[in-house]
Amino acid sequence: MYLFDMDGTLIDSNDVWKDVDREFLARRGLPYTKAYYEGVAHTIFPLAAKFTKEFCNLPDSEEDIMAEWMELAKDAYAHVTVKPGVRAFLKQCKAENRRMALVTSSVPMHCRTAMEKLDLMKYFESVTFAQELGIEKKDKRLWLGVAERYGVEPETCTLFDDSLAACKGARSAKMRVVGVYDSFFAGDEKEMRSFCDVYIKSFEELLWKPEYRKD
Repeated sequence: MYLFDMDGTLIDSNDVWKDVDREFLARRGLPYTKAYYEGVAHTIFPLAAKFTKEFCNLPDSEEDIMAEWMELAKDAYAHVTVKPGVRAFLKQCKAENRRMALVTSSVPMHCRTAMEKLDLMKYFESVTFAQELGIEKKDKRLWLGVAERYGVEPETCTLFDDSLAACKGARSAKMRVVGVYDSFFAGDEKEMRSFCDVYIKSFEELLWKPEYRKD
């Protein structure tokens, strides 16, 4: 079974959160640092808010932080674009009768907005929201739970994700991992290349090529 991340993997949306983070911190006279970015990147919303409150020593409640992020993001997900080769690759997989599902740390509302706007949801059986489970994608338990949900063995699953942490989480559950380049995680490219079973710059590289597959 093929499992896909959304932000930064299927759609160009990571810059949405980079802009939100910069504005959120700027309102408080705080810099956007590598340490902050690493603390909130690709984690679930509540844990990102908890980290932000503690890391920045803010008086704001975690609920108020999340509400402000939502206000800053507004309707950005209605304007995101699909990454090169994605639509063609999903069509190819559909033609091969491959089972596909989304596993995302994205806010459910944003995910649904983007997938409906881009007409991509038709390719997937369903979506697993890490936020609703309260488990991060770096956690082996998430991936074991996903495999159980779909009635498959973890060893038969392949994850496509732009996050090294997520790829490591899936690998710890014995899944194959395909690393997907995104500029948001460009600094991890070298390690991603050495860690992942396959690493791609674009889904165009996988069109009608068998080397990434494992039934």
